[in-house]
Amino acid sequence: MPEHPRRDGSVTATGCAICAAPLSGRADQQFCSPACRQTAHRRRTSPTTATTAAAVPAGRGRRAQTVYACEECDQRFAGEQWCPHCQRPCRRLDYGGSCPSCGEPVTLTELIEAPMP
Repeated sequence: MPEHPRRDGSVTATGCAICAAPLSGRADQQFCSPACRQTAHRRRTSPTTATTAAAVPAGRGRRAQTVYACEECDQRFAGEQWCPHCQRPCRRLDYGGSCPSCGEPVTLTELIEAPMP
């Protein structure tokens, strides 16, 4: 079994733990300067680096990307759940939005299944 060195800085430490600069001086030295030692201390004890979660962007509601249809007047609406003409709730069709060319509400499945010209 190979022998592992015990706390022998001259064998185990090759450079500064922060900036990898060559070490000079004591055999048990870990950092090249007081600034690197302070940086290591701040990294170990800072609550922001250990406990702060990544910022999650705010979610968008799915109503804005949904196409609805009124069952009374058979009119479609993008992002509106109530028919302004009939004052009745609309039925959800599918995800979609306004068509860029004509402006009419169109669902994603209609776009996918549409024949190519």
